[in-house]
Amino acid sequence: MRNHPRLGIAVASAAVVALALTGCGASSDASDGGSAEIPEKITWMAMLHTPTTPEADGPIQTALEEYTGTELDFQWVPDASKDEKINAALASDSLADITSLTNISNTSVRQALKSGQFWDVEPYLDEFENLSRIDENTIASARVDGKLYGVPFQKPVARYGVLVRQDWLDNLGLETPHTIEELGEVAVAFATQDPDGNGQDDTTGFIDRLESFKLGFKSLAGYFGAGNNFVVTDDDEVVPTFQTDEFKQAMEWYRGLYEQGAVNGEFVTMQKQNQIDAIAQGKGGIVVTGLFEAKNYMNLALSADPNTPMAWALINDITFEDVPRRILSDTNGGFGGWLAMSTTQVKDEAELRGILAFIDKLLDEEAFALMTNGIEDEHYTVDADGVVTIADQPKWEQEVQPYNSSRPSDIVTTFKSSTPYVDEGNEKIAENAEFAVIDPSLPLSSDAFDQSWSTIQQAANDAYNKYMVGQLDMAGYEAAIADLDGKGLSTIIEELSASYAETK
Repeated sequence: MRNHPRLGIAVASAAVVALALTGCGASSDASDGGSAEIPEKITWMAMLHTPTTPEADGPIQTALEEYTGTELDFQWVPDASKDEKINAALASDSLADITSLTNISNTSVRQALKSGQFWDVEPYLDEFENLSRIDENTIASARVDGKLYGVPFQKPVARYGVLVRQDWLDNLGLETPHTIEELGEVAVAFATQDPDGNGQDDTTGFIDRLESFKLGFKSLAGYFGAGNNFVVTDDDEVVPTFQTDEFKQAMEWYRGLYEQGAVNGEFVTMQKQNQIDAIAQGKGGIVVTGLFEAKNYMNLALSADPNTPMAWALINDITFEDVPRRILSDTNGGFGGWLAMSTTQVKDEAELRGILAFIDKLLDEEAFALMTNGIEDEHYTVDADGVVTIADQPKWEQEVQPYNSSRPSDIVTTFKSSTPYVDEGNEKIAENAEFAVIDPSLPLSSDAFDQSWSTIQQAANDAYNKYMVGQLDMAGYEAAIADLDGKGLSTIIEELSASYAETK
């Protein structure tokens, strides 16, 4: 998953107990009592998600060097050009000691991982206090052909839920929905019963957008029992979810709501920003998205109207009939890429252990707070209640925010916040982990997948859109999907299934 450029701002305005950066050292205590020496200098090819590059002698890098006991040489790669830059570095073997590989589906990256350009780090993780605690689901998602060619970037396992306008529910005397049936009833009511009380027929239920097939509707289909991109059948065949009965049942339900005006009519062409604007303007009352988004919708609405009646219910326990509670992981099982160590630059196990010791120290709360909020009284202040306020927003954006996306984990700690819905969103995201459904194809290998999947997925997406707006019936959708077998889908299924049989 890519870090949204405003994510750091939301994190940095959270409340956090002030963590003093105390103690420096060049070793990391291992869980078995041993230690590894952190090298005197480490080079790191890192992704840059901000317009400006931080200074090498700036306060954050200086503090990180003091905390970890090493000199850091960041080679910043703008996120917009990362594939081009990483592919060139892989081809010429001009890598850093650590390379941030964040596009997990990049064919060149996956080939490089399998070709021996990076160390398999899994045998060493148990030697380090923080690295040994990485969730097994994240490790499993990060393996390629059964090997772990880098420390996985850790994300919350499942951040999605359903956001419903609480003030509209109250206006119509409706209860918060917790089942698919109740959710559908609320969507129709929002479309037909004037939930905002303005006397006009100008509202709908769901506000969806053109990524519906890959995001919003996909998450809804998960409640019906549909898999996460792929599913393993009873006979160990790995098939795409869009072929399955559960997915098609969810499509029929959603199209029924669309036909009643309970899904915005233009969703198949709506861009993300237009969706956000429509939500802030009160054009619809249900969004399937990250539970952390409620605060952003509120902030937008408040900036337009400080007296807005907008209020949100954050729901993470929607169920359907006898399907057990579940939520599809939107972060590849909590995996956001690899901190990969070059076998050319990192020459032996001792050096590898030293770099792993460095990454382990970045997983300490002190380092996490530094890369998130900055330095107290320089970038943020803390009030008597422990609420952090950014002291100088432009200074924070210049000096601190670039380091957000290089944190090896986004889940080291959760911060108490004064912003409405942040705490509730964090709590519900944490609850989701127990019920998360992860894409079983992530650790599998298929050359046909690498070559053809994006084209096949787009064709399936087009068939879904046409079905939703009534240009295809279900038989037409099924025919369009069956046609993909001859365009490489059958080979993908065959190769993924063979890979699954080898690695399960």
